[in-house]
Amino acid sequence: MNLESPKVSLEKSPQEVFDFLSDVKNFEQLMPDNISKFEVLGDDKFLFALKGMPEIVLKKKESIAPNKIVLGAAGKLDFSLIGHIQETGTNQSDVQLTFEGDFNPMMAMMIKGPISKFIETLVKNMTKVV
Repeated sequence: MNLESPKVSLEKSPQEVFDFLSDVKNFEQLMPDNISKFEVLGDDKFLFALKGMPEIVLKKKESIAPNKIVLGAAGKLDFSLIGHIQETGTNQSDVQLTFEGDFNPMMAMMIKGPISKFIETLVKNMTKVV
């Protein structure tokens, strides 16, 4: 299952956006309002939970400065959250998040809506806090 957030434009250089997303503590500022738990578990890993959903641990798996950062699930489920950062001008960049996961059709149907809304919220919140 592959999902894409809308692209957002930020008044920041790709390196500034990359640096922000590379610090896992900053993801707390991007989380939706219905977050029930957020905990940093190390320099490259954090745990979060949304109301009514199980806890999810994300770990930084790959980073290609200043254009791409990959967070992967550090649990039973296999999925990645990928931040794509593209320079559009001086101190301007476009950011898009993609979610890639391998789920059975029933699970994919159940999580497609909530995950789509989640990554859309993360990217929209970037326009406010990055």
